[in-house]
Amino acid sequence: MTDRLGRILESKRVRMVLPYVRGRLLDLGCGRNKLVRAYQNGIGVDVYSWGDVDCLVRDSSHLPFPDGAFATVAILAAFNHIPNREAVLLECRRVLAPNGRLLMTMLTPRVSRIWHAFRARWDADQRDRGLKEGEVFGFSKRELCGLVQKQGFLLVEHRRFMLGLNALYVFHPLDRR
Repeated sequence: MTDRLGRILESKRVRMVLPYVRGRLLDLGCGRNKLVRAYQNGIGVDVYSWGDVDCLVRDSSHLPFPDGAFATVAILAAFNHIPNREAVLLECRRVLAPNGRLLMTMLTPRVSRIWHAFRARWDADQRDRGLKEGEVFGFSKRELCGLVQKQGFLLVEHRRFMLGLNALYVFHPLDRR
């Protein structure tokens, strides 16, 4: 269970992203699954059981869903925790409908390092699960867009929120129809 500040920030992320969600939603790295619960049309997937995960998987690059099953795939505050990022992005493309969208939120490495140091005592992600091999403290806009675009997505919108410390990225598949 996360603390009050963690819940407030999680709620702000969900509120920022909700207007961008369309059709059936897959929330990858869903944590406590707040986005899916708020949107009410989707599935929350994670590799770690946070208590309200709809589908627990061993590896996010092997999802048990058919091609094109989701209009929106979201990865909120989780992409930096995925060690096999390229494979997961390819899997996101596979399960995303051709006219779908990939939504991501991300802190920059500097903000993330400061934030994690400040929050270590209260942050369930650090306290209960910890950082594993291959995880990083965030991505700059250039790094994140480079990784995602290399796997066949196009950035169509970038918006800062939470006093400019966090960012929302909206990507479309390049073969969008």
